[in-house]
Amino acid sequence: MDPESELADFSTTTHQHHTWARTFFSYPERYIQPRTTEELAKVIKLARRCRRRIVVVGCGHSPSDLTCTSSWLVNLDHLEQILDINKSTKMVVMQAGIRLRDLGIKLKEHGLAMPNLGSIDHQSIAGAIGTATHGSSTKHGILSQSVKALKIMLANGRTVSCSAEQNPDLFRAALVSLGALGIITEVTFQTVPAFDIEWRQSLHPLEDIITDWDRDLWTQTEFTRVWWLPYMKRCIKWRAEKTTKPRHAPQGNWWGGRIGFHTYHILLYCAQWVPSIIPYLEKFVINVQYAFKDGAGSAAVEEGRTGLLMNCLYSQFVNEWAIPLSRGPEAINRLSSWLNGDEQAANIPFSSKNLYVHAPIEVRVCDTSSTQPRPYLDNTMPDGPTLYLNATLYRPYNRDPPCRERYYEAFEYLMKELGGRPHWAKNFSTVTREDMRNMYPELGEWLRIRNEVDPEGMFVGDWHRRLLLDEEMNLQLEERKVKTKAAWGGGVEWFGRVKGWQMSPLGSEESFEMMHGVEAEKSVVFDQDANEEDEL
Repeated sequence: MDPESELADFSTTTHQHHTWARTFFSYPERYIQPRTTEELAKVIKLARRCRRRIVVVGCGHSPSDLTCTSSWLVNLDHLEQILDINKSTKMVVMQAGIRLRDLGIKLKEHGLAMPNLGSIDHQSIAGAIGTATHGSSTKHGILSQSVKALKIMLANGRTVSCSAEQNPDLFRAALVSLGALGIITEVTFQTVPAFDIEWRQSLHPLEDIITDWDRDLWTQTEFTRVWWLPYMKRCIKWRAEKTTKPRHAPQGNWWGGRIGFHTYHILLYCAQWVPSIIPYLEKFVINVQYAFKDGAGSAAVEEGRTGLLMNCLYSQFVNEWAIPLSRGPEAINRLSSWLNGDEQAANIPFSSKNLYVHAPIEVRVCDTSSTQPRPYLDNTMPDGPTLYLNATLYRPYNRDPPCRERYYEAFEYLMKELGGRPHWAKNFSTVTREDMRNMYPELGEWLRIRNEVDPEGMFVGDWHRRLLLDEEMNLQLEERKVKTKAAWGGGVEWFGRVKGWQMSPLGSEESFEMMHGVEAEKSVVFDQDANEEDEL
């Protein structure tokens, strides 16, 4: 079997992979877009024979190095079909490569919708599930809450079905898989009748938000989120409820269009060189939009599938943590004190002197505490509602903000102290393998399942190694980072090597060394053909 000819029709060797935010770049030996599950099984078989790691990627929205690889990168955009719709139960079976935006459009044709969404709908359903994507509602949990069954193709080529009743341990591991178990090929998802929402957003003093925290801030409407402006000590409160009112768009203004977009981008870029203008920039931008007065805002009635989304604007680092909802006021008050120079009240052991951060801090909620079975790596609180604090930092024109390292050290220190867990898809930087073991008492069970279904580490990379895997694990197909370097125009170029790499007709040792700047390793090739669907 010649791998070059077997993959030629649906792969390329010239693809540059990068995250949506252009924070990381990598150069896979082969970028593969299978058109059928049979072709996908062929990819896995060839990867095993050629001793390659496989990484699955959708839109690359995660700004971390989770999807970086110098081995084989697989994209499932062609596996995007709705396979079955049960209109009485509203249960929908779909291929796992379908993007959320396309899923929403197809569900709409049948009068159905996803019950909740995060801030964007660019991701594939598999990617959104695999990293514990969430929206902002105490009436909903993470996206996996609506998943009733999965099919996953394992490293030996078998397709295995799992659910709460069938292979339940694999199901709990695969609901937040981080791409490390296999390739999810089908998702059975519980939908709801299509709905519209009426949303309103308005400007309020931070004290009002804190005062209402334990009253009805998070329960008065089905969907609620807050953007906190630390220097103004103000918040933008966004609320939405399902409605049957006639649709209408929000009232527009010049700042919400192209002029405002590019003006703000240029001002953020200037702040890279003069960070002390950031508090004034925050006040200027918000006052222009909210007419210099509390209570001002906008409203609209839209489809739920579009109204729940937001514009992410520019390239950005995103450092989001889940903490108990009850600890939100303490977290916000302490971080507010730190950002505004009162380090004694903040009790955070890092200096905030001459440090300025831009972009609002996003505040969202969810509740998966009553969901059973819970994913092993569910980062929400098991005994009550969860608060998500999102310390976004824009990267104007792909330039890293100078405050990032110290800001994220302080932010993560506070989150850890308050019992937090980082969002899997984000840019957390001070978390260790030991931290993860303390945060996730069931991590051992997830690792046990992972090692059973992928004993050679075909789906494991450097990101998994430094955060999750036991140090003594010896995985022949695991990919390790060998070097990084600054990318032209901003970001980081990432280069890796598979431990058991064997050169095949896909390339020569010389070409590999030229691409990756490292010496290729050799190992014995083995094969284990199987592609039947079965239970473990």
